[in-house]
Amino acid sequence: MALEVLEAIGASLRMAFFMFWDTLWPLILGFGLSGAVQAFVRRSELERVMGDRGPRSLAVASLLGAASSSCSYAASAMARSLFQKGADFTAAMAFMLASTNLVIELGLVLWILIGWQFAVSEYVGGVIMIGLLALVARFLFRPRLLEAARRRLQASSPATGHEHHRGGAEEGQRWADRLRSKAGWADAAAYTITDLKMLRKEMVAGYLIAGFLAVLVPARVWSVVFFHGHGVGTSIENALVGPLIAVLSFVCSIGNVPLAAALWQGGISFGGVVSFIFADLITFPLILIYRRFYGGRLTLRLVVAFWLVMAAAGLATEGLFSVLGLVPSSHPAEVVEPHFAWNYTTFLNLAFLIVFVGQYWLYRNRGRLGGGAGYAIDPVCGMQVETASAPARAEHDGRAYYFCSDRCWERFMGDPARFARSDLKPVEEHVMATNPSGTVVDPVCGMSVDPVTAPHRSAHEGTTYYFCGPGCQRTFEKAPELFLGGQAAGGA
Repeated sequence: MALEVLEAIGASLRMAFFMFWDTLWPLILGFGLSGAVQAFVRRSELERVMGDRGPRSLAVASLLGAASSSCSYAASAMARSLFQKGADFTAAMAFMLASTNLVIELGLVLWILIGWQFAVSEYVGGVIMIGLLALVARFLFRPRLLEAARRRLQASSPATGHEHHRGGAEEGQRWADRLRSKAGWADAAAYTITDLKMLRKEMVAGYLIAGFLAVLVPARVWSVVFFHGHGVGTSIENALVGPLIAVLSFVCSIGNVPLAAALWQGGISFGGVVSFIFADLITFPLILIYRRFYGGRLTLRLVVAFWLVMAAAGLATEGLFSVLGLVPSSHPAEVVEPHFAWNYTTFLNLAFLIVFVGQYWLYRNRGRLGGGAGYAIDPVCGMQVETASAPARAEHDGRAYYFCSDRCWERFMGDPARFARSDLKPVEEHVMATNPSGTVVDPVCGMSVDPVTAPHRSAHEGTTYYFCGPGCQRTFEKAPELFLGGQAAGGA
């Protein structure tokens, strides 16, 4: 019995590894192209035209999202930041959908692991999904709820600090000039490496779960979960069940592609696979994040809207591809062949591993090549973020840290010593101006505090502030800009 269990585990791990091996070169190519797009496409120009839900704003939001190419958590944080700064809520949600679905690396991995039809369907279905969201939004996202959510964000979101100019190589530089610069390609390589670091856990989890599902789950189990032989009823049920599996899987971003391959092998319909891949933005942890961002009522409507448009887009894509004769006629007996072979996959993997070594060298030497200006590395997940548009910011021991999302900011604030970096240049430190009595004013409650004995203090923008207690300190650190309007901070 024990031997059979070990053999099953070994076979599952073997299947997971060869899923990864089959998709290694498209992963490197996809993340490399994504890094180049993120480094050379300036977001600031696009963000200014996202103020309504018109076709132009939605198109720009989708373009910006596809260029951002981020994990689900970072995408949700950036969408929140755009909405907080004045972008239309529907446009911000379109950005979020595009940033996890209309991306290069996802299409390449889908193509290799399941088939080119799924890669094409992801882009076609993604456009359909964003269009459906624009229609549904008129009925579900009421202005009163949106204004309440915006006020909630302005009162409780973690600080991003004052706006900073990008500076460095990109500021004032033409796109063509940056494309020819060493600094530009070093920054592109940094995006590639840090995105891989950021998503490594999701990818490992996705491949492992998919390997175990492909080997251990018998066909009769899938036949219970997915309807078969009921015509349109089968397509509708599968498209609705696909997002439900995504909610329960806890795997998001590109990590759900191996799971999609296992589901396709198990018998789910073409539209069910498409809707499952779309649904990485309604996994349970993300639903809790939306609730904290926007409140319970708007989150409920958002999840309902996403579920409807994801299922409908999957169903519509299946119908369109069926009419065109593009839906695959059979399901594979195995997701991949679990053994090495001297074929094009092996040769391409070896070639792109050499490319990856070159990208890593550029990343490690980007300071010497003039890159890195206007960027920072999230100390928690390792993602590269633009300092001018980082969703969250904090200072610790006189050093500034930037984060891809509130989730990373919260982890950092819970244990800053664990993630602190000694290689960052310290921020020039000042202290608050004191009163004639030698005390300072708590910027949150207005109470006078002795800076010599105050146990609660926080650094922001190079100035140290003092507080009467931990509650005021936490409130300040979440949104310092709310308490600093018009205050004078003296320098020591």
